[in-house]
Amino acid sequence: MSGELPNYYFRVRENAAAVFRVDTENRQQRIEMDQIAIINMRNGEIKAHGQRRCLERIHEWMEERAAVLANSDMDDIHRAVDYLNLTTQRVQSKASADQLGSVTDALLLAMHDLHSTLVRKKADRLMKD
Repeated sequence: MSGELPNYYFRVRENAAAVFRVDTENRQQRIEMDQIAIINMRNGEIKAHGQRRCLERIHEWMEERAAVLANSDMDDIHRAVDYLNLTTQRVQSKASADQLGSVTDALLLAMHDLHSTLVRKKADRLMKD
């Protein structure tokens, strides 16, 4: 490892994180990580284990993480658009009748659900304006 280690390490979980204090100041000069808190990203709750002096850093990390997740969500949507286009091309040019038969109903239902949701959301946005 190069450089200096951070004072805190955040182990990401689904909609949460575990916070560890990183310690290298020990006799064996090993990296020790002591869990000091659990973060619930969904409701913003922080369950600290004892000390509270790192709450400012935890709040900073939560803001950074929320931005990363928002960007990730948009990236997922853009990839879905690309994937739908690639799927259309495969259906048109390569898929056999048997392959289409096994996925057509599921795709049509998923696309209908997406279409209905997008139309409803767009109508809601237009009504607000």
